[in-house]
Amino acid sequence: MARELVRLRILLPFQVFAEASDVSRIVAETRGGSFGLLPHRLDCVAALIPGILIYESAGKGETCLAVDEGVLVKAGADVTVSVRNAIPERTLARCAPRWSASFCHSANRNRL
Repeated sequence: MARELVRLRILLPFQVFAEASDVSRIVAETRGGSFGLLPHRLDCVAALIPGILIYESAGKGETCLAVDEGVLVKAGADVTVSVRNAIPERTLARCAPRWSASFCHSANRNRL
């Protein structure tokens, strides 16, 4: 039995940040909490808040990104994430401090 996978594209305002065609799971953060996507999930749209986005691919294993606010769209086997900014890290332990330094303070400034 073939394993189901999705194609993931992460877009920034002026470039394609990352692409992976062998993604088995995605976890992103919304105002309602963490949001997990598996390949068989129904199509959906989610507004993302600044936080950590994690995806797992057969080629690279687990990848963590600190991301700014944006949107996630799942349509069939395609998942597109469009965010204002993103910072890659290999582990969650290294990603969390970078997220806090880069996006947490800017999010608070934007609320003022």
